[in-house]
Amino acid sequence: MTDIATATAAPDPHDAGSGDLLVVNNVEVVYDDVILVLRGLSLNVPRGGIVALLGANGAGKSTTLKAISGLLKTEDGEVTRGSIVYDGHDITGNDAGAIVRQGIFQVMEGRRIFGDMTPAENLWLGAHTRRDKDIRADIDMVYSYFPRLRERTGLAGYLSGGEQQMLAIGRALMARPRLILMDEPSMGLSPMLVKEVFEIIRQLNQDLGITILLVEQNARMALQCADYAYIMENGKVVLDGDAKALMDNEDVKEFYLGGGGEQRKSFKNIKSYKRRKRWL
Repeated sequence: MTDIATATAAPDPHDAGSGDLLVVNNVEVVYDDVILVLRGLSLNVPRGGIVALLGANGAGKSTTLKAISGLLKTEDGEVTRGSIVYDGHDITGNDAGAIVRQGIFQVMEGRRIFGDMTPAENLWLGAHTRRDKDIRADIDMVYSYFPRLRERTGLAGYLSGGEQQMLAIGRALMARPRLILMDEPSMGLSPMLVKEVFEIIRQLNQDLGITILLVEQNARMALQCADYAYIMENGKVVLDGDAKALMDNEDVKEFYLGGGGEQRKSFKNIKSYKRRKRWL
């Protein structure tokens, strides 16, 4: 079986020497020519790392992933300023299909599997951009990470929520990506399944060397899984740092981890708002 790691870990001579596989530099995104969603967003994703992108609903996290994967055009969105550089090449505004072929695959929020196809057919579909002969071997590799999928021979629409998420990740692996963009992988899952999915994400990163940019509402699980994290508000980054260090940050504890002890404040509290403004 051909090892997917060979398609993910090789350094590129065009890389700027920083070790970053992805560099998003001062990007602005506008929808329908009038709605400004991203306001000068910048972030770096190191080669072989896991980076978490956190923030409240409407902060611009999913828009960031779509700007990278080229899916903005399907929603009348456009990058109007800044650049997105992947592996040393500017991919700003590129077609989504071309971006997949370059090694970036987005696992969409809500799974988006094809419910009227079997799990195996969904996996074959994930490899539609490939022209090599190792697809069957890679399906076996996916089954080694997600053995339940091998047992499911009916329509994918009848899978449980956790199994559908596993299928969505497995389908992404079939494209042999170097970078996977994951949008809310824990959505709708039980706490036990959330833990299992994040363990698999970490395992894929360690075993295959796949770089992961993770958007997630479950900040605690995301920070435990990630190496580095960015926190977004109103379309821009307001805080970033080592993931473990952010877990100890008092502001992050208060607003994203449910911490703050007895002194924890409400979002509506004026004092808390002033504290929050300290990030901006």
